[in-house]
Amino acid sequence: MFLYGSVNASAAVERLSVKGTFLVNEKGEKVVLKGVSMGWHNWWSRFYNASAVKTLKEQWNCTLIRAAMGVEPEGAYLSNPEKALKCVTAVADAAIANDVYVIIDWHSHGLHTEEAKEFFSQITARYKGVPNVIYEIFNEPVKDTWADVKKYSEDVIACIRAVDREALILVGTPHWDQDVHLAADDPIKNVHNIMYTLHFYAATHKTSLRERADYALEKGLPLFVSECAGMEASGDGNIDLEEWNKWQAWMKEHAVSWAAWSIADKDETCSMLYPSAPDTGWKSEDLKEWGRIVKEVLLVK
Repeated sequence: MFLYGSVNASAAVERLSVKGTFLVNEKGEKVVLKGVSMGWHNWWSRFYNASAVKTLKEQWNCTLIRAAMGVEPEGAYLSNPEKALKCVTAVADAAIANDVYVIIDWHSHGLHTEEAKEFFSQITARYKGVPNVIYEIFNEPVKDTWADVKKYSEDVIACIRAVDREALILVGTPHWDQDVHLAADDPIKNVHNIMYTLHFYAATHKTSLRERADYALEKGLPLFVSECAGMEASGDGNIDLEEWNKWQAWMKEHAVSWAAWSIADKDETCSMLYPSAPDTGWKSEDLKEWGRIVKEVLLVK
């Protein structure tokens, strides 16, 4: 499938770049993006609409929305690329129209190098030069080594850079984005404006992961938390508010951007909405506990 045309940028959104371990604006000032991740597009496409993006900007104070484009499951990108691109571009176009940053997330757990190269070549052509758009090239490597993920990332980055020399790119790290220390010891060379993803679920990932992240930052590895939540890594179980607050303090201390998982209505703790919730314009009664917690954090100036 080919994406025709291009999208114009808004003057209200600054181009971001990476300086040291920090995300900075055009004046060199630190920037921290905060927002939410949509659920897998192949299961929760009903939330991939312009009105939902507007709600998240105006009622939740999101400066960042992550479009989690499923890759492997039935109905995801590999089996239905047309639907995937329709969902992702709907969210990305709406984010641009609402002056919000958007992550286009290759939401995969395994390597699909040629397919990823083709996808990112197409999508980058559509959004070339648009500062809102951030490319996350590998959601959560599970079984792949850092050597394999690094090689894959270099290949995909080259495809993006052939079209857009300045776009911000997020690189996955092994073991569900836990092993940032491996990337810190052997980072990708001779590329700019890339950051490495760290994912945490606060009831599972505690002090030891923060210490690992501290190590990566001390080595000069820029981190971006493109997915996080307060419950267990399964996405279910009780919310550990104490650990969630510790992670919030850690991200604030280190000026790390984050997106909370997820805008979905599945019967699990991490899905922020009830199945009865509308596609957009959610009221308090539409939000489960996790949705209310995240919205409250985002509304704090």
